[in-house]
Amino acid sequence: MLGLALLWVGAVLFLNGLWLMGRIGDREIAIINIFSGGVTGLVALYLAFGPGNNLAGQQAAGFTLLFSFTYLWVAYNRFQDVDGRGLGWYSLFVAITAVPVAITTLQGASTLWGYWFGLCWAAWAVLWFMFFLLLAMQKPIAKVTGAVTCIQGIVTAWLPGYLLLGDYIA
Repeated sequence: MLGLALLWVGAVLFLNGLWLMGRIGDREIAIINIFSGGVTGLVALYLAFGPGNNLAGQQAAGFTLLFSFTYLWVAYNRFQDVDGRGLGWYSLFVAITAVPVAITTLQGASTLWGYWFGLCWAAWAVLWFMFFLLLAMQKPIAKVTGAVTCIQGIVTAWLPGYLLLGDYIA
C-alpha cells in the first residue's frame, strides 16, 4: 500500500510545486489534491480498519492521514476566499510531528530503504515547515518552496513509490 500512496504523493507534490511557481492555475490544481487526498485517505482507512488491524497499521494510517488532510485542505482553499494561514498552522503541527517519526524511522532502519524512508520523513518535516513559513508567517518564499516541493515530490515520493510498486525495493 505504501508504494501506491507514495506514487500519488509524488504526483501531487510535483504539481503543487509547479503551482507554487506559477505554472498551474489555482482552481486547476485542486483536482490532483482531491484525488491524492482521497487515495491516501483510502489507504489510511484500509491500514487502520482493514484485515490484520494492529498498532503498526494504525500508526501508518495516522501518519498517512497527515498527507491526506494537507491535500484536501489545499483543494478546499482553492475554492474558498481564504489566505491559507490555517493550513500554515496545520503544517507546523505536521512538521513537528514528522521530526520524531523521522528519528524513530532512522533509529529502526537496517536497510537502505529504511534509511531512505527515515530521510524522507526528515525532508517532509522541512517541507511542511516551509509551508508554515509561507502560509502562516506570510514569508515571500513561494518560488523556493515550489522548487523544494517539486524536488521532494520526485525524490521522496514518486521514485520510491515507483520502485515499491515495481517490486525493486522491499
